[in-house]
Amino acid sequence: MQKSFLIALVAAAVGALLIFQFLPTLPSYLAFLLGTVLAVGVFTVIPANGNGDSPSNTEYTGPTMTLYVGNLPYRVHEGEVKALFAEFGPVSSVRLVRDRKTGRRKGFGFVEMAESGAQKAMTKLNDYNFQERTLKVREAKNQDNDSEKSDD
Repeated sequence: MQKSFLIALVAAAVGALLIFQFLPTLPSYLAFLLGTVLAVGVFTVIPANGNGDSPSNTEYTGPTMTLYVGNLPYRVHEGEVKALFAEFGPVSSVRLVRDRKTGRRKGFGFVEMAESGAQKAMTKLNDYNFQERTLKVREAKNQDNDSEKSDD
């Protein structure tokens, strides 16, 4: 939000300077106001993310699979992991596990993505060198099955 406001303010100022150059008899406050109106018009026409409704921004609704991703770098972010797995298919979510006490990442996480892409990702990214770490990619185990085994 704050970044958008600064961009709009700069666009309005630049617009005002350009208008003032072409119409020097126009008072500067009117040139700034006209520049502001033009900036608002531009931001209304151009989406804030710059992509519009591109297919990569739409949510995937088909069959999904959750992958366990181990040996991740501790400083990796969800966006970097999502970009890596998105090469193989639509990614629904990325969850990197953190320690509850310290808040630091534990070096593993889960990626939910399209089933067909998940199969390709498992094949290609298991034992893949990512930011100087060798990833381990497997199908995530179902938590319900794990809890049933421990109850027996």
